[in-house]
Amino acid sequence: MIHRRTAVALLASPLLLTGCGGGAEATERRTPPTSPEATPTHESVEAEQAPQGIPGLGPTRAAAIPERCEQAVVVTGRGKNSPLCTVVLHQRTTTGWQAGATWPAHNALHGWSDHHMLGDLRSPLGVYTLSDAGGLLPDPGSKLPYHQSSGFHSPGTGFEGEPLDGCFDYVIAIDYNREPGTSPLDWTRPLGARRGGGVWLHVDHGGPTHGCVSVAQAHMKELLRTLDPGRHPVVVMGYADWLAG
Repeated sequence: MIHRRTAVALLASPLLLTGCGGGAEATERRTPPTSPEATPTHESVEAEQAPQGIPGLGPTRAAAIPERCEQAVVVTGRGKNSPLCTVVLHQRTTTGWQAGATWPAHNALHGWSDHHMLGDLRSPLGVYTLSDAGGLLPDPGSKLPYHQSSGFHSPGTGFEGEPLDGCFDYVIAIDYNREPGTSPLDWTRPLGARRGGGVWLHVDHGGPTHGCVSVAQAHMKELLRTLDPGRHPVVVMGYADWLAG
């Protein structure tokens, strides 16, 4: 994409279990089971019930994901200054978070920032809600409000000389320094224009972005058809070491 942004972040990580250890063994010695079908130990019951967390997210990032969120798009950057990343859609179930496929993606040319500024060519770290979508092409079946407009035109070339044509065919606005409930093209900037804005998930053009995250067109269509405002979707985005914090 060809805009800028900033961030803060939040995410969800696996629950670590601490078993009963020696206490369980001592109990077994005092009252040995009478048959092979004896009741399972306390720790095995806990293990069966332990919710599945999101791999790669440390306790701080995991805690930043709102409790009501049931869909999390996790963007994992290769490094603080790298434009390469992966995207995985995680969905909450009764047994915890379940991961979808891993998709190759791009982020901003210079990597990531915890204080995004206009023109810094870094993607904002953080956890952000996903409220609105749109694009140059007709709605492919989006569950998020979809705003079709000729304003999603993307002329010119990218940082590696690749054509940008079509990269805004489908976009999902990341709620960094924007007004949720409006078109991704809306220029309202609650933090001020200097803090950038217009940070989107959009169609990949084969190179780094100005601050957005880009995936293949087929993956954008899948996100549009899957992300449900009733499940309060968010994006959790940052480089791997930061996400693990």
